[in-house]
Amino acid sequence: MQPGRTGLAICLMVAAAFLNSLDAVIVRLLAGDVHPLMIGFFRSFFGLLVVTPWIVSRVDLKSSPYRVLHVVRAGLKLASLVALFVAFAHAPLADATAINFTMPMFLVLGAWLVLKEHVGISSVAGIVAGFIGVMIIIHPGASGFDQWLLFALAGAVLTAASQLMLRRMALRDSADRLVAWNLIATVPLGLIVMLPVWSMPTWSQLGLLALQGALGALNMTLITRAFGMAAASVLAPLDFLRLPVVALMAFSFFSEVPAAQTWIGAAVIIGAAIIGTRGMTWRRKPPLDKP
Repeated sequence: MQPGRTGLAICLMVAAAFLNSLDAVIVRLLAGDVHPLMIGFFRSFFGLLVVTPWIVSRVDLKSSPYRVLHVVRAGLKLASLVALFVAFAHAPLADATAINFTMPMFLVLGAWLVLKEHVGISSVAGIVAGFIGVMIIIHPGASGFDQWLLFALAGAVLTAASQLMLRRMALRDSADRLVAWNLIATVPLGLIVMLPVWSMPTWSQLGLLALQGALGALNMTLITRAFGMAAASVLAPLDFLRLPVVALMAFSFFSEVPAAQTWIGAAVIIGAAIIGTRGMTWRRKPPLDKP
């Protein structure tokens, strides 16, 4: 691996962490005025508009061996986004982001139980430690228990379920088709579930929704390019940069200051995710499940 390409890949991942953090800020800015189901639809809709030229020019959609599974996976992905948006709208952004870092642990757990993948002792230890980190942040039973953080946890579970489907589907389909079909299938599903709560957004709200969709598509592009230039073992830990970036943005925009327990719990979760995923032996490296 060339050092110059690796350095560029790291820069792209850092930029992606900033874009992902802006996603949380936009959701909070829209909170209370735009329903999370509407945010989920418009994010998918505008994101699809941005990548449509790529799909038309590069992806052979008809060759996919799947039909129904694309819809099921898109439903899981949409549900995970909406759950996370609910958490961003109501819970401290740093807390919700830290809880969402548990996704790799649920992925390992699901691959072990569902796909019968080999799991090492370190993976089991990582899963246990990860849940300890969640308890530190959520502190159930305490007077300060924030039930909205459970939506961030649900988002992590649903994302892991989508990733498990992706790993199985990647054995017979290409990465480009899996990404394209996921984007295409998410839009009509988002429209259907959004209609019962529909209200016309203002022009400023529509602008934020369009920006969110465009940033999501750009984020997808940056991550795809980065993983094409450097090893996943180098790049994957950089995703955890989202936490300090989100914390900084939450303070700048909303005067939120994360509690000490957030940083402690996040450190436990991040360490658990790194240890847990290193103890997992995948049969085949799948394509990334893009936002």
